[in-house]
Amino acid sequence: MKVIEANEGRKIPFSENGTWLSFDDQIMINLKTQEADKDVHIDITSDAFGCLRTGEGLYYVAQIDIPARQYIEEEVENPDYNPDDETSAKTITKREAVPFSMENVTLTLYALKEGVFNE
Repeated sequence: MKVIEANEGRKIPFSENGTWLSFDDQIMINLKTQEADKDVHIDITSDAFGCLRTGEGLYYVAQIDIPARQYIEEEVENPDYNPDDETSAKTITKREAVPFSMENVTLTLYALKEGVFNE
């Protein structure tokens, strides 16, 4: 996973375990289940009391960016090919998803608001 520090200051503690990402023992996200056929962006925010959430909040804590799922495409014989049907194709494109990799994920960390999180 690529980690970017967006600004100066203390950042939220986080840990990675396989495809799971945990923030300050408050939120755990299985990033593999979030992967989609389009880019995915997840905001991790906090309220005025330091409670974390995904989506809208008072302060940005982190952002997770997961690129769109990639596929390997291969032309294969069409098992349903019918030479008598002119709309039937002799070959079809087989798509196989490339396995999810945490190396493709980008985590951007933001400095914590002073007084909100315990030191």
